[in-house]
Amino acid sequence: MKHVSDANATPDPRRWMALVILLTGAFLPPLDFFIVNVALPSIREDFRASASTMQLIISGYAATYAVMLITGGRLGDLYGRRNVFMAGMVGFAVASALCGFAWSPLALIVGRVLQGFAAAIMAPQALASINAIFPDHEKSKALSFYALTFGLASMAGLFLGGALIALNILGLGWRAIFLINLPIIAIAAPSAFIMLQETRSEQPSKLDLGGALLIALALLALVAPLIEGREQGWPIWSIVTLAASLPIFLLFWRHEKYMELAGRDPILAPSLLQNRGLMHGLLAALFFYALAAFWLIFSVYQQGGLGRTPFKAGLAILPAAVGFVLGPFASERVLRVFGRFSAGIGMVLQAVGLFGTAALISNGLPQLLFVALFLIGAGQGIALPNLVKSIVQRVDRSQSGLASGLVNSMLQIGGAFAAAIIGGLFFSILGSATDIQSIGRAYSVAATTIAICLLVAGWLSVSLASTKPSRP
Repeated sequence: MKHVSDANATPDPRRWMALVILLTGAFLPPLDFFIVNVALPSIREDFRASASTMQLIISGYAATYAVMLITGGRLGDLYGRRNVFMAGMVGFAVASALCGFAWSPLALIVGRVLQGFAAAIMAPQALASINAIFPDHEKSKALSFYALTFGLASMAGLFLGGALIALNILGLGWRAIFLINLPIIAIAAPSAFIMLQETRSEQPSKLDLGGALLIALALLALVAPLIEGREQGWPIWSIVTLAASLPIFLLFWRHEKYMELAGRDPILAPSLLQNRGLMHGLLAALFFYALAAFWLIFSVYQQGGLGRTPFKAGLAILPAAVGFVLGPFASERVLRVFGRFSAGIGMVLQAVGLFGTAALISNGLPQLLFVALFLIGAGQGIALPNLVKSIVQRVDRSQSGLASGLVNSMLQIGGAFAAAIIGGLFFSILGSATDIQSIGRAYSVAATTIAICLLVAGWLSVSLASTKPSRP
């Protein structure tokens, strides 16, 4: 099997076939995050589990995934993205089997943590490999398919979870939502070995274990309280842990500066972050994924305010799903017209859609939401590939995995912040009220806050576009 360094990489004639396999690896992690939400009532009934146990089933996966993404991306740079992608995929299959055959809530939580770990190893290799194997003139199209996959995974999770439980295949019930990963990976993993060209850094070195441990601890101290704190009413441990994240980040930074000055290979070179454009891009990604809170508040409005079932609430977001599908296909045309400002245009469309939902719901016109929802989906489909491309082109191809891990990690952290802060704002305004007017009022304030975050992300992406890419 051919192995190439990024510096000498030539276009692989099988790259479009390889893209299908890479997108499978990009599809599974967000799918398995969203699909579990639909199955939680069935899991709780089966195990007679507590609410805190149910939260751990979600947060165990989400926290591990967010914490390990940077390290996962760097592993691909050092040891080969195809090899690490396959290892992550096999690990994801094993963890999915453990979840599917879990005999207790603890076994399921362990399986979910392992799923998150394997997903963080697998997912960054998809984006990094796209950056490495596709020439610049094809990269926008490939990234549009990546954005489409990312969006469809979110939508599919909401529909597929309900469908699998309703079908009750072989009497598996909720277990099918995990076991369905096995036949997919059974096809994708061997195909990856055959079709993927191995790519890696031109000068691979040993993994910075100290840096990997410190960044994992720092991100865990940041993300875990954000995910668990609001659900538990911000207990003292969450405040202490959140405060501890800053000194751990500072310790990580000092360690990385020492490693770089000593001529070693840090997991995240401080000189890399001196690139102003890269920092603007990562901050844009942080604010961009405030949209993650939208699905939470919109679901509460649909089910709590309008009294819809989870399945009907899922149907209500179909206009956004259509936008997700069409947005990436329009992305290249938008890029030709607006150039480097395309990501900002997509984010403005999302903000307009969110302002639209707030206005319609506050005025009691939910039947007209489909237009605003379509704008939200289409905007994300346009913004995501262009934002990702503008960020990853700021680093050398030898660090594509690191860039991919950074982008994905910022998206996950942004989603966690949004769920904690904007979700907290929504529930604070709502209080104990359950009537549709109160839910609509809380929704409108939260949706407006998300729209403002997207406008900030759009402004940052414009600042990013105004600075020239400077690769090492």
